[in-house]
Amino acid sequence: MENGKSNHVDSVYSQKIRAGRRRTYFFDVKQTKGDDFYITMTESTKRSSGDGYNRHKIFLYKEDFNRFIEGLEDTIQYVKTELMPNYDYEEFDRRNAEWEEENLKNDNSSSSNSSIPDSEDEMEW
Repeated sequence: MENGKSNHVDSVYSQKIRAGRRRTYFFDVKQTKGDDFYITMTESTKRSSGDGYNRHKIFLYKEDFNRFIEGLEDTIQYVKTELMPNYDYEEFDRRNAEWEEENLKNDNSSSSNSSIPDSEDEMEW
């Protein structure tokens, strides 16, 4: 902190994607001091000790959006069509829906909040 000003940048938009019991992805749009925007993508996995999270982060800037999306889509399609064409990719969607339903029931029956933060900014390193 310099001159009483924080360098912390708040998210202006955040999307959380739960991927099983231990892994969560966060997509956050952040604003720079110059009123520009960038995206952070964070993979968060709960430590086996239960003591916090391990996080891996990618910063994506507007000039790379189109190439990033194109490269990601091409790579996913290659895996789906060339390497594993017979694999049931919807299996994970079905499992996740069942897990979410089970968690919702458990959350409603307990008085405590979910242990998974709603945004990457709320997570402890």
